[in-house]
Amino acid sequence: MIQIQDTVVSTDLIEEFFCCDIDRCKGACCIEGDAGAPLSAEEFEKIQNLLPDIIDTLTPAGQRAVREDGVGYYDPDGDLVTTLVDGAACAFAGFCHDGICTCMLEKAFSAGKTNFRKPESCALYPVRLQKFKSFTAVNFHRWKICKPAFTKGRKLNIRAYEFLKEPLTKRFGKEWYDELELTAREYIRQFNK
Repeated sequence: MIQIQDTVVSTDLIEEFFCCDIDRCKGACCIEGDAGAPLSAEEFEKIQNLLPDIIDTLTPAGQRAVREDGVGYYDPDGDLVTTLVDGAACAFAGFCHDGICTCMLEKAFSAGKTNFRKPESCALYPVRLQKFKSFTAVNFHRWKICKPAFTKGRKLNIRAYEFLKEPLTKRFGKEWYDELELTAREYIRQFNK
């Protein structure tokens, strides 16, 4: 673990190569799992407010799920998460003709229908944040469905922290990311001695 400002960062974020390979995984992270995507209360409210503008873009099953269960729920761990369809796919997941899953929240954002892109937890994946009293842990989550991302990252020589530059900067700020980048370069230099 490495301390960057008021965060403690897993060295896996620096050591691991990672670059999403949507053509291979087909967006499985939006389909598989035992809970929806983690949400903040603010994100829950934003999705609730934009639902009337996007509900028609959801799959019929996604529409049914949010009409019956709302846009989110508290999972068994007490975390607020997006609603699932039949305990599997995120209610906001859509599918392209090529079978690739796409986030309908992000699609609405790209079309200029909303200023909310998608939950921060989705943008940051495979990073998972855990807040403590005096710091935030920036953890690296491993999931077998991301195997193509590890392969592509290694092939392209992209480390996880580099792949996540935009969402990490958005979440923690440019100064934080610059410090992480500098620390990562030194860490890798020492690691490769």
